Amino acid sequence: MKGNAMKKGKKASPATTRRVVVAAAQFAVVPNDIAANVERIIHYLRRAAREVNAKLLVLPESITTGYNPAMPPAELYDFLPRTAALLAPIQAACRELRIHCVVPTYERGPKRGVVYNSAFLIDSRGENLGAYRKTHLFPTERLENNGWATPGRDFPVFRTEIGTIGIHICYDGDFPEISRILAVKGARILCRPSALMRSFEIWEGTNQMRAYENHLYHIAANAVGADAAGTTYFGHSMIVSPLAQTVALARAVDDLIYAELDPHPRRRVSFGSDMPMLFDHLADRNVRSYTRDLFRPSQTPS
Repeated sequence: MKGNAMKKGKKASPATTRRVVVAAAQFAVVPNDIAANVERIIHYLRRAAREVNAKLLVLPESITTGYNPAMPPAELYDFLPRTAALLAPIQAACRELRIHCVVPTYERGPKRGVVYNSAFLIDSRGENLGAYRKTHLFPTERLENNGWATPGRDFPVFRTEIGTIGIHICYDGDFPEISRILAVKGARILCRPSALMRSFEIWEGTNQMRAYENHLYHIAANAVGADAAGTTYFGHSMIVSPLAQTVALARAVDDLIYAELDPHPRRRVSFGSDMPMLFDHLADRNVRSYTRDLFRPSQTPS
């Protein structure tokens, strides 16, 4: 399956993931103490690899500092180390432990004052495969609202030995277009580093729907504890199956969760059912009927 080139009447045959264990970790950061937080990341990498034999660990949004750094963008830019230096010890741990890791961190842009809310994917050889930069910034982090972040523009997918991985970050998960783009580009594992503080219902509902509507596994790691601005997050990281079933759920404390991925998750229409799945949300898209209207200016109800 490539892009939107789906012929009428043909069903897609999604690439399967391997039967592997994936994990999500959440821990209260030491606000703006990058060295201490990187040390904790490596601690959870070791736990994930050694205790549950995980091949992928996903961490919460901006885990190296905490979500709100409580500093303007130019100061944040100066505060951040170069990306290569920040990631080096994490890459070494991934190489040693033979594990992939999604590492969310603020990233220096091309000039002073440009800071991206990013998530890097490190593979099991310790290679940095690249970054996704958050495209839908929450209102509090936008520059026009005296925030600190600059939005990204691209939606990469990363082909790995455990399956093709896509990343979106927190508020991005409120927009079904992003996960659909990633799924159409071949993602079968979707990672959502987050620092969500609205409600559990919104958190679980968006995680489940993004998984179900795109036939993919969704690993959503949410922040816990407080950041530099004193904002507190409720955790409850989760792993959701393509059938919208929450198969692992963290508590509201430091925690590590994990689940084994079924390489053929679409054999049945629902968990525990004998009925085969007859539909395909990607192949069954009627793209011609809604492309024009989808890009119209929107009117939000009051």
